[in-house]
Amino acid sequence: MTRSMISRVKYILLQPRISWKEIDREFTKPSELWGKYILPLAVIGPLCGTIGRVLFGARIPLTSLTNPVPLSTAITWGVAAYVLSLIGLFVTAQIVNLLAPGFGGQKNDVQALKAATYSSTAHWIGGVFTLVPALALVSLIFSLYSVYLLFLGLPVVMKVPEDRSMGYTAVVLIASIVVFLILGAVLSAF
Repeated sequence: MTRSMISRVKYILLQPRISWKEIDREFTKPSELWGKYILPLAVIGPLCGTIGRVLFGARIPLTSLTNPVPLSTAITWGVAAYVLSLIGLFVTAQIVNLLAPGFGGQKNDVQALKAATYSSTAHWIGGVFTLVPALALVSLIFSLYSVYLLFLGLPVVMKVPEDRSMGYTAVVLIASIVVFLILGAVLSAF
């Protein structure tokens, strides 16, 4: 990784087309990507969500109401959310890699990890809005921007032809949603 984490976050969010070309050319070790980018950024949502639960309570779905949450429950939820988000990213990278040849792309574990990682940046940054339950919807908007980043990045890093990138993105998205629904069900147990 040639850019600092903060610089990379800025450029992937504000200049994604240029960033994806740069990301494609970079030699990146998976351990560096996990240690210097994924682990620090993926903690934002779970940490803010934990603090938000302690300060404001947990939001009751489809209402504007919240339930108070004990500190131990909030911490357990935060740790579980963090671990499950890392598992979800890993599985998404595997999905990206396995599906690439079916859409005319090239299988490459590291490039697939880059695609899953850097497209998740907006989602992770948007996790800060989980601090206040009433702003959780803003976090969803950031997650939608992550889908756009994925759409821009897949043809570049996985070498999928432009005319097949929409289908590739859609299939990766659907598979990832299924994975995250399963992980969300596990998280709800906490």
